[in-house]
Amino acid sequence: MERAIKVLIADDHPLILQGLRRTLEECDDIEVVGEARAGSEVPPLVQRRAPDVVLMDLRMPGLNGVECIREIKASTPNVKAVLLSASEDRSAIEEAIEAGASGYVLKSVSALDVPALVRQVAAGSTMFHKPAAEASGDGAADTDAPALTDRETTILAAVAGGKTTKAISAELWVSEHTVKFHLTNIYRKLGVSNRSGAVRYAYEHGLAARD
Repeated sequence: MERAIKVLIADDHPLILQGLRRTLEECDDIEVVGEARAGSEVPPLVQRRAPDVVLMDLRMPGLNGVECIREIKASTPNVKAVLLSASEDRSAIEEAIEAGASGYVLKSVSALDVPALVRQVAAGSTMFHKPAAEASGDGAADTDAPALTDRETTILAAVAGGKTTKAISAELWVSEHTVKFHLTNIYRKLGVSNRSGAVRYAYEHGLAARD
């Protein structure tokens, strides 16, 4: 069995900390190695606990999430960091990207999707919330989008082949929530808003064979 993904969580709200810990500890492949309630506690904890992924609030006392990421990346660049926030402010998202974050996710995300988020980020994917004003765009592809991971390519091909989320879930031995989370990331990377847009992209780029 592969080593569990080590996660450090940080938020100044005890209930959110407890909720994150409870959700993640239910997963056999994820280990919570520490928690912090102030931004200033995060960089020293990263040094001591050596997490693979840090999940932290954007707004915390001491240091905010972006400042934490800058410190973490300066000393341990391989650690992945994801910001949790209630804000959809585009400038905050851009600041997180520039600091080296692997994700910026709204706190309204379903608790069931948090483990999938951790797995994706640990595997090298990124996940950045698209503000509502931008999500309703024309679906044109983002030429600056990062390449799809192997798992995302597999799921895109399955979608192009007409398979349902349930069928993909069964085929890949993952939950439907995980498949949906991958699809969200795929749509963001391709600059599309739905399955039909993703299927069109797959055919145009040779990721699905026509009959």
